[in-house]
Amino acid sequence: MSGPSDPSAHTRERHRRALDGLPPDDGSDAANAARGLVAAAPDDLEITADDGRVIWSLAPYAFLREAAEAPESVHPALWRLARLNLAAGLYEVAPGVYQVRGYDISNMTLIEGDEGVIVVDPLVSPQTAAAALALYREHRGDRPVTAVLHTHSHIDHFGGIAGVLGDEPVPIWAPEGFTAAAVSENVIGGPAMARRAGYMYGAALERGPRGQVDVGIGKGVSSGSPSLRPVTDEVTETGQKAVIDGVEFEFQLVPETEAPAELNFFLPATGALCVVETASHVMHNILTIRGAEVRDALWWSQCLGETIELFADRSQVLFAGHHWPTWGREEIVEFLAAQRDLYRFIHDQAIRLAGQGLTGEEIAEEIELPPALADLWHTRGAYGSLRHNSRAVYQKYFGVYDGNPVNLDPLPPAVAAARYVKAIGGSGRALELAREALEGGDERWAATLAGHVVFAEPGNAAARELQAEAFEQLGYQTENATWRNAYLSGAAELRDGVPEHGLRAQAPDIVRSLETGQLFDAMASRMDGRRAAESPLALGWSFADTGELWTLRVQNGALSLVAGRIGDDVQATVTTTRETLNSLILQEIDPIEAFSSGAIAVEGDGMALGGFLGLLEEPDPRFPIVTPRG
Repeated sequence: MSGPSDPSAHTRERHRRALDGLPPDDGSDAANAARGLVAAAPDDLEITADDGRVIWSLAPYAFLREAAEAPESVHPALWRLARLNLAAGLYEVAPGVYQVRGYDISNMTLIEGDEGVIVVDPLVSPQTAAAALALYREHRGDRPVTAVLHTHSHIDHFGGIAGVLGDEPVPIWAPEGFTAAAVSENVIGGPAMARRAGYMYGAALERGPRGQVDVGIGKGVSSGSPSLRPVTDEVTETGQKAVIDGVEFEFQLVPETEAPAELNFFLPATGALCVVETASHVMHNILTIRGAEVRDALWWSQCLGETIELFADRSQVLFAGHHWPTWGREEIVEFLAAQRDLYRFIHDQAIRLAGQGLTGEEIAEEIELPPALADLWHTRGAYGSLRHNSRAVYQKYFGVYDGNPVNLDPLPPAVAAARYVKAIGGSGRALELAREALEGGDERWAATLAGHVVFAEPGNAAARELQAEAFEQLGYQTENATWRNAYLSGAAELRDGVPEHGLRAQAPDIVRSLETGQLFDAMASRMDGRRAAESPLALGWSFADTGELWTLRVQNGALSLVAGRIGDDVQATVTTTRETLNSLILQEIDPIEAFSSGAIAVEGDGMALGGFLGLLEEPDPRFPIVTPRG
């Protein structure tokens, strides 16, 4: 099949119209992105893992430096943001407050204390976090890390912690509920989420004007092995204060906004306010396209209102986990108020339109931001999108069912596709109509029609190519970085198949950080319920290293747990260590070898453990998305 197609005349015209409708650029974002630079990262910054594998590089983004004007294959607003997000290096935010930007998808903040430095949000990978810390120390001295603060439970804000810790233990601060939220998102839903995240971030795409240019909040995600360490100190309420290495912190707890566990903080000594990801230089996600629980737009807006009341009068600079800071009290208040009103507007208008009988899809077509919000750069949909976010609000209140009985029990995609194609008059006619739609500038309909043929006839090369072309035009046209990446990833898979390597779904360090009950829950989510229903069993587990006792029962195709004792009805009792169980789950050891070596001992029915493990299946990290399974 062919490679990326050229931007069509319709795409070029849409970009011309988009350019005319963009807000004026007064240069303040570029100035703020450059302000406080202490040391720039090399343009070809490259960070490797211990095995020499490149896990982070800015070198592929050199094309962004070549022209300020967007190419015809990139939305002009996205091109502007992609160039701003290329700024990388060590920056002074306020006296004693520094950020390393461009060393991962997120920023790492370093706050100087009496004895050393407090690390806030140590990136995704230990290697990128270590490189960021080394850059800081090169220019600010070899200060020891005296504490770590995780602002929220997303992996780009804690995964690199192993790269900044030394031999001496230090306090690790986080919002209440942090660990449970971090492990639940990354383990229970991790396999499917990782596959979808590959689309969202354009992980397999070439970097370039016809490929991945940005992800909206940074350049991409580093590919090291994330880490997690036990939290020692929790923030449990708004208004809580703490002195960490001589630095006073004031906290605002904002759970269930951008993450299930999240906080903002204020540094009274410097007037520096960290809003993490509750306010960004883009519209954020009410529901991320990689998949997550729907976020509460109303509560999010209310929390931003509280942020203004708590801190705005005292703030001199606002900084966050992505992008660049905002300086000046008036500018901070305007920024926060617009972000507050953005999420409130989306929430209220989606509910208003639902009250008029519109479905989520219809709301997405109808809703528009008012000029006061639409004319701001930082409320534009370059990461979250107005269309998707309004549908997310509908989903939060009403679910995925729209109330029309025809959608109560829809046919599976491949079955429906075959019948649609037959009803249209066959694949030839369907593709003829799809081509007409594409040439007429109706790319969404072209992609839909061609997609039906792809699902009805997966081997139809013409259908795959036509849908790929439609996806590419949609990707070129959208301002949203994640939509662009998804469209272009879909196009690439239609032509070349599923890539061999995607984003890591299971980080060993995070698996080892799970409580034992959480680990058993994760195992249960991989159990084949049909086969399990035919094989009821009860197993006792005794962990020699932790002293834990558990009873696992498989009945009616489901697993149930009892902690603290081993039931009288168990067929066998497994004696092992928690580390051995970790290694089994991570496939670092073979069950038979573990049994032979004595790492696992079974009293009772020796086949029971094998029977249980045999019910578990490995997730498919390469499941198809734009083509049918099987």
